[in-house]
Amino acid sequence: MTFVDTNYFLRLLIADVETHHKIARSLFDSAAQAKVKLFTSVIVFFEVSWVLSSFYNKRKTELLSLLEDILNLEFIDIEERPILEEALRMFRARTIELEDAYNIVYARTHGAKHFATFDKKLAKSW
Repeated sequence: MTFVDTNYFLRLLIADVETHHKIARSLFDSAAQAKVKLFTSVIVFFEVSWVLSSFYNKRKTELLSLLEDILNLEFIDIEERPILEEALRMFRARTIELEDAYNIVYARTHGAKHFATFDKKLAKSW
């Protein structure tokens, strides 16, 4: 199994460094053909989101599209994929941050009855 770090996803999605894009593409193509098994973490997913929005200045609609592209790569084992998918749906529909949407979905998925926060906007989304 091969762990995929943030920069591989970024090089695949942005293709701003041609040699890195080709290497990343080759790895993902190999996984799509079941020649190699890939996995990544929730942390990497959020790092990708942060870099796309802060460094590449991607707007919410572009960001959503790129993050959905990652989740649609079925040949990669992504930690907590269903929670991330639901968080993206919530992020799309509401005016909250992706991290907050994730935490709401995570809490609900794990049976939380209450959500302790001092963030009034977040509390309303609960």
